[in-house]
Amino acid sequence: MPDRLTTASFSPHINQKFFVHIEGNEPLELELIEVAKAGAAPENPQYRQAFSVVFVGPAQPMLPQRIYRVEHEAMGALDLFLVPLGPDRAGRMRYETVFA
Repeated sequence: MPDRLTTASFSPHINQKFFVHIEGNEPLELELIEVAKAGAAPENPQYRQAFSVVFVGPAQPMLPQRIYRVEHEAMGALDLFLVPLGPDRAGRMRYETVFA
């Protein structure tokens, strides 16, 4: 399913909660804060536009870079490669996933 996701898949869910499942722990709550197109639009319409999504969550625990099962009420379960970007001005940890 990740190959079918686009900015339109995520944009309606900005400022909504997503839950990261970490083995042996309660789900970690993240908030989707940004959906952005990346690079030029593909010349061939059968390819999707590259894009990224950014989430914020608590400073601790900081999730290491890897694939996580992420769930959203409307989108369901997604396996996303989350990369920690560092804290925002409020001290919340930011995470990014890039779709190419």
